[in-house]
Amino acid sequence: MKIQIPKGALQILDILNLNKYEGYIVGGCVRDSIIDRNPNDWDLCTNCEPDKIVEIFNAYKVIPTGLKHGTVTIVVDHEQFEVTTYRIDKEYIDGRHPKEVEFTNSLKEDLKRRDFTINAMAYNCKDGLIDYYDGMTDILNEKIRSVGNPIERFSEDYLRMIRAIRFSTQLEYNIEVETSKAIKKLSENITNISSERIREEINKILLSEKPSRGFKLLNETGLLKYILPELQACIQFDQKNPFHDKDVFEHIMSVLDHTEKDLVLRIAALLHDIGKPKCFTLDENHIGHFYNHHMIGMDITEDILKRLKYDNKTAEGVKILVKEHMCTYDKVTPKAVKRLINRVGLDYIERLFKLQIADIKGSKEPHDFSSVKRVKELCRKVINEKQPISVKDLDINGYDLIQLGITRGKEMGVLLNDLLEKVLDNPALNEKELLINEVKMNK
Repeated sequence: MKIQIPKGALQILDILNLNKYEGYIVGGCVRDSIIDRNPNDWDLCTNCEPDKIVEIFNAYKVIPTGLKHGTVTIVVDHEQFEVTTYRIDKEYIDGRHPKEVEFTNSLKEDLKRRDFTINAMAYNCKDGLIDYYDGMTDILNEKIRSVGNPIERFSEDYLRMIRAIRFSTQLEYNIEVETSKAIKKLSENITNISSERIREEINKILLSEKPSRGFKLLNETGLLKYILPELQACIQFDQKNPFHDKDVFEHIMSVLDHTEKDLVLRIAALLHDIGKPKCFTLDENHIGHFYNHHMIGMDITEDILKRLKYDNKTAEGVKILVKEHMCTYDKVTPKAVKRLINRVGLDYIERLFKLQIADIKGSKEPHDFSSVKRVKELCRKVINEKQPISVKDLDINGYDLIQLGITRGKEMGVLLNDLLEKVLDNPALNEKELLINEVKMNK
């Protein structure tokens, strides 16, 4: 087996060899190369200690990424490569960091501390594949298995429990039995991991080919109730509604899998019905209803995204989609379409239609997309023709109104909104002189 190592990484390995040190590419880039996936990063390991690496690579930009733990970043032709000294991790004190590390000359000892066998392989052109822990066997058997004792590996860094599920989701591999048992036993410890680290793993699950696999595994291993208890509340929640043939959770999973790989859209799909358990009512015919669940869901969504420390832009986009996913299109007028665009925003209007189509696909057949597609076409027409949809699109502004004797404040805001209402009905009115005449007539 031969792996095509990028030029920059080869340069680093050659320089290490010239200086009588070992060097290998290691971890995820080896795994991905074997299974024909494009590696995101090319990491290297060596028996050369960090201070010496800095010395022998003095002709390159070297960033002291984590000298304490033996890692530096070497920049070759504007590409960054992490190089880490072989090490043995001492006692872990917080379920994340070793108290101290000890550098070693043993590649085997270095690979022994890694999380899963498929990530514990090394390679260079001279020695070929180094696979002390049967990672290749697990790739062939499509297994996620801890290196050594899974309780010990997960206790070193509890995030590895979610990483196991993330790799299982991305690669469509099964989690080996003892590894899975260890996750169930230690699941509560995920609360010791920072929200930011959990969020990044959740994002990777969301952007996989079939994200529902990951969330079902999170539930099966007991992690979901600690990470997203609001989602766990949807499991086996019978909707008792003729339009649905799935419980709330299974419906959400179906909608999620029917969306494209767009993080904002996928988070919105995951959370669009998160408010349903809190809104459930039964009518006299024993049919279930979830009145106002989109508004309750928006509030719950805000709480979840704050807890997981999502950035404000992502959170606002997701909240808009959750709030608007129930808007109906029974009576569509040009004015209503413009109001919809104004409310949702140009960045999110296409995503809203995609979410609504996925929502229909996740419901009971037959599926009728005609109303969504009709409004989508009307929106495109309004946008392509650059028809005015908000106050900022008016051919008159605050300065013009001041010239007409209108003072800043509430009066000006009311007047601009009144003008917008007229322009929404009649786009031809959006010319400065016509709008000025409207103002004068109503003074």
